[in-house]
Amino acid sequence: QVQLVESGGGLVQTGGSLRLSCAASGPISRTYTIGWFRQRPGKEREFVTTDFRSNGRTYVADSGKGRFTMSRDNTRNTVYLQMNNLNPEDTAVYYCAASGSIILSEIRAQRGYRYWGQGTQVTVSS
Repeated sequence: QVQLVESGGGLVQTGGSLRLSCAASGPISRTYTIGWFRQRPGKEREFVTTDFRSNGRTYVADSGKGRFTMSRDNTRNTVYLQMNNLNPEDTAVYYCAASGSIILSEIRAQRGYRYWGQGTQVTVSS
């Protein structure tokens, strides 16, 4: 059983940066794929980025390319999402999710992830 807790959200101005953290209660190790999703006001939850452990590659949604970067610290069981050059369209609740057995075709889908955090609010003011 893995429990995930996000933190680091807050209010930031357009063009600013935030680093979100996702702390896992259990060992996420190198075999767990961690994904970040977000839910913007009035929208469905959407994929942001993930690092797919099976091939070691990171996948980023078009909305985040060049601005969002994932990293992980396995010694701390923590994954980070660095977000730069934020704009009001990035305002959302951000969630991290984990899976120990996800397949490539599902890395952008919520159903691919077994464990979810409670989310952290990011608000970008114009």
